[in-house]
Amino acid sequence: MDRNPGPNTLPDAPHGLSAGEAARLLAVDPDIGLSDSEIAGRRVRFGPNTLKRQRRTSVGEIVLNQLRSPIVLLLLAATALALVVGEFVDAAAIIAVLLLNTAIGFVTEYRAVRSMEALQRLTARSVRVRRSDRVAVIPADDLVPGDVVILEAGDVVAADMRVLAAANLASDESALTGESLPVAKSADAVAADTSLAERTSMLHKGCAVTRGTGEALVVAAGMGTELGRITKLVAESEPERSPLEHQLQRLSRDLIWITLVVAAVVAGAGILAGGELALMLETAVALAVAAIPEGLPIVATLALARGMLRMARHDALISRLSAVETLGATTVVMTDKTGTLTENRMHVDRIVTPAGEIAFHRNDGTFTLGGKAMAVDNDPDLAALLTTIALCNNASLDDSVAGGSGDPMEIALLEAAAAGGRQGDALDDTYPEVREHAFDETIKMMATVHRDGDGYRVAVKGAPEAVLETVSTVAARDGDTAFGPDIKRQWAGTCDLLAAQGLRLLAVAGKTVSDADAPPYEDLTLHGIVALNDPPRADVPDALAATRGAGVKVVMVTGDHASTARSIARSIGLVGDDATVMNGTDLKPLDDLATGERDDVRGIRLFSRVAPEQKLDLVALHQEAGEIVAMTGDGVNDAPALKKAEIGIAMGRRGTEVAREAADMVLRNDAFATIVEAIREGRIIYTNIRRFSTYLLSCNLSEILVVGLAVAAGAPLPLLPLQILFLNLVTDVFPALALGTIEAGRDVLARAPRDPVEPILATRQWRGIVLHGMTIAAVTLTALAIGYQSGLRGDEITTMCFYTLALAQLFHVFNMRNWRERLLVNPLTRNRYVWLAIVLCLVILVVATLEPTVSGALRITPLPGDAWIAIIALSIVPVIVRELAAVAVRIRRRASSGR
Repeated sequence: MDRNPGPNTLPDAPHGLSAGEAARLLAVDPDIGLSDSEIAGRRVRFGPNTLKRQRRTSVGEIVLNQLRSPIVLLLLAATALALVVGEFVDAAAIIAVLLLNTAIGFVTEYRAVRSMEALQRLTARSVRVRRSDRVAVIPADDLVPGDVVILEAGDVVAADMRVLAAANLASDESALTGESLPVAKSADAVAADTSLAERTSMLHKGCAVTRGTGEALVVAAGMGTELGRITKLVAESEPERSPLEHQLQRLSRDLIWITLVVAAVVAGAGILAGGELALMLETAVALAVAAIPEGLPIVATLALARGMLRMARHDALISRLSAVETLGATTVVMTDKTGTLTENRMHVDRIVTPAGEIAFHRNDGTFTLGGKAMAVDNDPDLAALLTTIALCNNASLDDSVAGGSGDPMEIALLEAAAAGGRQGDALDDTYPEVREHAFDETIKMMATVHRDGDGYRVAVKGAPEAVLETVSTVAARDGDTAFGPDIKRQWAGTCDLLAAQGLRLLAVAGKTVSDADAPPYEDLTLHGIVALNDPPRADVPDALAATRGAGVKVVMVTGDHASTARSIARSIGLVGDDATVMNGTDLKPLDDLATGERDDVRGIRLFSRVAPEQKLDLVALHQEAGEIVAMTGDGVNDAPALKKAEIGIAMGRRGTEVAREAADMVLRNDAFATIVEAIREGRIIYTNIRRFSTYLLSCNLSEILVVGLAVAAGAPLPLLPLQILFLNLVTDVFPALALGTIEAGRDVLARAPRDPVEPILATRQWRGIVLHGMTIAAVTLTALAIGYQSGLRGDEITTMCFYTLALAQLFHVFNMRNWRERLLVNPLTRNRYVWLAIVLCLVILVVATLEPTVSGALRITPLPGDAWIAIIALSIVPVIVRELAAVAVRIRRRASSGR
């Protein structure tokens, strides 16, 4: 029996407890660890150290999702009617269309939710623990709260842990918090309300130990960890449907009602007028087939796929087709700072020595003071500082590793030193290292001791507030000067000014001693201050200007400090000098925000130290105001918001697998400028979707009018269901595909984003659909009348109507231009794909006429020469009518403008 069952609950805010108190609450002696009997009981109480796996959507469920469409049900009903009246070929053709559309829908939806599996792969596989006074290696899944874990550089943290002991310990928490640099860890408690990014007494599941060694106490496991909390957020985050998906659903609903009403009215009127029941049922089938733009899913999918390929050429990989268009509707971009707006690489920006503030130009490796170039060898202060930062350094510059290997800040220091002629290998030969005092978080300094002739050279770097306390003199050209209170205040003030600009600071000092064991942090001589930053990407200011011109608001949401966020935002032109930065600790939960506060938060462009739940709240806050939100991110903490936003954008180079799986688009180059290009492409695609939707639906309307009016007038059925299907899927699709390739004008990014609630087909488009449909129907019915008067009957009548409608719809593609554009010279006539589509469709029509099997199925018969003259003449009438209408509009506009 377990004599020490342990706690029933886990300690709240363990980062705010002392290491001893945390161990006491978890009923464990850190020097001994848990016993086997205690472990079993705790696993029962607290569960396994694993993350919940999300059930994958099965292939069968995806198929069923395609069949739940109302349009599919309508076509199934049309199939049943065709079978009732014995039109088995028509029924088979409709079923083939259903299978084709189902296949297309299946392919576009088939994207398994892999975010949970990616989260699982972040966890460690095995860990070293102390149990029953012995050190053992166990599977990471077997950890329980109260376990004592032994850690070293390279380990992946397997649970949330309270640090018990640390020696130069640091952890990379960028994926979890957004902090770009490794976070030093210690056993010292922090305030209970400290934000996640600043809990230096904690190690978190899924993060990696970058340096040092330590021991830590497991305080949460599995779904109780911070990573588990994010796992739950990802699972609960409902992805927003894209505007295009909403609008196509609305369009489908409208088409169904139109079809049902027209079919019922025409069939009912025909039956009341004494028409044959079989003919009326066949008419209903024809109307149902005519009303549904069977080619629209094909054309829309291929147009989006083409946009997907074009975006891939700009290093943007799309994982959800509708996301291509969603970018064009985006009104808010919420972006991370590190790597997206900045280079994600630390650089020395400037150096302050007693001589003044020296700028370092990393592109050409030069130093300037007051705008004048400096020779390092002629400036002993700068030379001493560069030598010191090269010596007091554990990184290395390696041509085989981009940027070198080691701590990013130390790599930046080596690059500046090398630019000044202080290469590491040469210095190591001149000043061989004999001792290192590793960076200690408690004193925030590091020192190395090097042989220098008969004595030793001590090189020190660290936090300015720490180093300045150890300095007794400051280097100067005419000899070292005492570091008195006034001089100390001056240097402290300089540090404050640099820190306010968002720069990361290191103080550099040194001394010469006769004993290698002399205390390293006493009586130092200050060489200067090094200011580093992660500089903005060169293309970001222009990209932001283009985004503003496109009417898209950009909001920076970062895990970094407020001062750094403000400095970068100002330098790239995102905000002005008086911009407000809201810290995550000041951001209330969404449900606690009053109406006025919600508006205030929506107006803020900069957020720092933001938690995953807050990113979700910010996305939801803008969405409830009707905004279409694009969210960028690279870390595990970004995954819930990436999934929640209308379009999630993950970083390809530095992004975690979790973020990439949750996103709709992955940037291979991590560049914000790529987002701007994607917005441009999205707007072009939406314009073309409107264009070919108008084209296809006007063709469908003409078919409805031809069948409906002819039957209502007592005339024979002018078009057979299979002929309509042939037109919808063959001769209409290729011109529509060509319309999806039309390039936009240069002003595409100068327009405001379209209204997200505006339907894909607004009043202007519907007006065009009706007028074009009526014109094409009129010429087809005219062909019916001419054929009937010429003595044509049966299949000859339907053949004449079929070819008139086919050619009229084919030439109708030239009507899909702006009224300002001329008939002969416009984007349509300049597009080779339009001409290719026309030639291809004409060849298909010829083959349908000459090939017996096809002509037999379509019931096409030879026609006399005068019938073909009438067909060709009538088919170009809609183009002439459209051009006359455009001329009239141009004349009226010129008259109204006084020209």
